[in-house]
Amino acid sequence: MKFGSVATQDAAGALLAHSVALPAGRLRKGLRLDETHIADLLAAGVAQITVAQLAASDVDENTAAAQLAQALLADHPHLEMTNAFTGRVNLMAKGPGVSVLDVAALEAVNSVHPMITLATVPPFQQMANGGMVATIKIISYGVDQDDLARACTTGRGAIRLAPPVLPDATLIITEIAKGAGDKGREAIANRLAALNITLKDVVMVPHQTAALSAAIKSADTALVLILTGSATSDTDDVAPSALRAAGGTVERFGMPVDPGNLLFLGALGSHQVIGLPGCARSPALNGADWVLARIACGIAVTDRDIAAMGVGGLLKEIVTRPQPRRG
Repeated sequence: MKFGSVATQDAAGALLAHSVALPAGRLRKGLRLDETHIADLLAAGVAQITVAQLAASDVDENTAAAQLAQALLADHPHLEMTNAFTGRVNLMAKGPGVSVLDVAALEAVNSVHPMITLATVPPFQQMANGGMVATIKIISYGVDQDDLARACTTGRGAIRLAPPVLPDATLIITEIAKGAGDKGREAIANRLAALNITLKDVVMVPHQTAALSAAIKSADTALVLILTGSATSDTDDVAPSALRAAGGTVERFGMPVDPGNLLFLGALGSHQVIGLPGCARSPALNGADWVLARIACGIAVTDRDIAAMGVGGLLKEIVTRPQPRRG
């Protein structure tokens, strides 16, 4: 592609690089100039014009952006692309879910040529219907077809959206004297609704191992959430002990995300179990949201996954914290 100033009379077929105001109306940048445009420019006294001239091997910005978007999606059913405009195409979520990204492939796409760019949300970002997962922008007015082909091959199928797969959940809340009661019930219900999960039952039990264990055993939903009246401060505290007493396993206690440290993750047979930190009573983002979103969308969360959440896991300070970070 050639870019620069040319005599207006020689610019037919080129792309206008910068918008030009004329008496008859504004010519927008990116416009392919025809003889009528040239005549209007000359009549207005514009003798030189800055244009982009595509080579035979170049692909125009809109076609290039659309082709790269199609390759990235690879017919994935839970994402859709917008129409190309000024070299940009956005990839949008067709419902709630979690972004699943091949990070190495996407980094390789951005290494093909500086004029071919791709920006995404972070991996495993929870998305709502209509949320933008990625944007493709071709910076120049055209790119070489070989560079575009390499980018398409490298990034094929590298972006997808994992939709929710768990149908329902039980919320078990333990009570202590002068405790929070069912505070947070609405916030947790809203989190589940955002993931298309039905909150089937809310069960209130005393903050005792036996009572909580019985409630866990009785839950008949794919997901069991436990919100304790007293903070879970050890893997042998009431809630983790109750899960083990019910025949389940505790796979991880504690996470390096703040707020959200006091989460635990486990299972009882085929049922996923999440012990929620107290901050889940607030609608504000916390570490439990990251775990809940993945679990809801059928993405396994391992001990190593939770350990890795610490980098970027310092979230917004909360005013209710008894011991502020700054001391």
